[in-house]
Amino acid sequence: MEERVILVDESDNEIGSEEKLEAHRQGKLHRAFSIFVFNPEGQLLLQKRSTKKYHSDGLWTNTCCSHPRPGEPFETEIRRKLIQEMGFECDLQRIFHFAYKTELKNNLIENEIDHVFIGRFDGTPKPNPDEVDDWKWMDLESLIVDVKKNPQIYSYWLRICIDQVLEFWVAERF
Repeated sequence: MEERVILVDESDNEIGSEEKLEAHRQGKLHRAFSIFVFNPEGQLLLQKRSTKKYHSDGLWTNTCCSHPRPGEPFETEIRRKLIQEMGFECDLQRIFHFAYKTELKNNLIENEIDHVFIGRFDGTPKPNPDEVDDWKWMDLESLIVDVKKNPQIYSYWLRICIDQVLEFWVAERF
């Protein structure tokens, strides 16, 4: 089945759809989401993206990230993808969104408006080995230090939004 992404304008208004890989080849602006799940100790669940992924493979990133499918509500898509990648579900709250554009290896371009969601989970994930090579819990302060020290081992979108996630975490005591 062909995977499609939602194409958007700079104000995040839907303007169409495109096959996912083709949207990344052409660098078309599209909608995405990133999920950050914390345990009761305040640690963030990170995943190491599978080396089978078409981009950013083998990099550490937030708990789950993907693209909503055309015609489906965000709430349906974030739950579906969290279960598909990490093997659990939890309540999620949208906290902000941001836009970014970067060139990736394999001549691909990420050009996204990324909606960030946050949640809590007190359990053990059951990651899908086709999606995730490894996972770990890490406190935000240690993560931010490591992202600055070793940026090459983290996904681009995590590197540019982690400070905002920390700001929300501190301000809201989520």
